[in-house]
Amino acid sequence: MSNHLDLEEQEQLAELKHFWKQYGNAISWLLIAVFGTVAAWNGYQYWQTRQAAQASTMYDEVDRAVQSGDVARIERSLADMKDRFGGTAYAEQAGLLAAKVFYEKGNLDASKAALTWVTDKAKDDGYQSIAKLRLSGILLEAKAYDEALKLLSGSFPKDFSPLASDRRGDILLLQGKKAEARAEYEKAYKALDERAEYRRLLEVKLNALGVDPVAVASSKTADPEAKK
Repeated sequence: MSNHLDLEEQEQLAELKHFWKQYGNAISWLLIAVFGTVAAWNGYQYWQTRQAAQASTMYDEVDRAVQSGDVARIERSLADMKDRFGGTAYAEQAGLLAAKVFYEKGNLDASKAALTWVTDKAKDDGYQSIAKLRLSGILLEAKAYDEALKLLSGSFPKDFSPLASDRRGDILLLQGKKAEARAEYEKAYKALDERAEYRRLLEVKLNALGVDPVAVASSKTADPEAKK
């Protein structure tokens, strides 16, 4: 009986050796790849967390510079932020914050530069949309109408689309294109929620162009495409 069990064990061991000889290397490389991927993912997660913490600290520095009102300090802090953590949401927020202060201080070139950076580099659609809208406002004030319209010509997320239409309407109206401006205002009015306070401003603009906002709202209800 003992010899029989020894024989079975020897056969199993021989089969195992044969299997390992044939497939062992492939299995080893597969395990190395799997564990290597896990290690790389954990390392990436750690790096991401560390980057976010450092970016948050640097954003605080930009915020402190903003609170101080020192434009030169804001510029230095923002430059460091873009250089070291330009791919983070904190950098996008810092760009918008700095642009606002630059504008309030009358430094339009610096404000435009900060907003242009966010427009070009932002990964977040929301921050990018805010930057485009604010930058288009500066261009509108400078009477750079064609440039402003070009900036607003792309698609916007649903929440920002009515604001973009409204801004396009303002630009077109200043260009003397009343019919096109009215179309943009109507588009914005239809897209906004009925309870939105911003709708009141659009009502004033539409009334000034001889358009009844009630009729615009009714056309939205009657338009089969609007119900989709």
